[in-house]
Amino acid sequence: MPEIGNIFIWLILGGISGWIASKIMKKDEEMGAGMNILVGIIGAFVGGWLAGIFGLGPATGLNLWSFIISIIGAVILLAIVNLFKSKS
Repeated sequence: MPEIGNIFIWLILGGISGWIASKIMKKDEEMGAGMNILVGIIGAFVGGWLAGIFGLGPATGLNLWSFIISIIGAVILLAIVNLFKSKS
């Protein structure tokens, strides 16, 4: 079971990576802090999964590589959401 401190760090890094991704995708004005955190955390899973598929090594721990992977994953997640929004 994760410690409370680890969960707090995940929330902060998720918020930062989600916010950076929303800036890259020009969605910052549509998203609040909660959505940035959610996009960042889900983006970390998406980015880690894709990094594994492409043989880029694991994105584990609190380091720059994991942070970059989470931003890339969050950007991909926002791009996918945009595709579905534009089709409806």
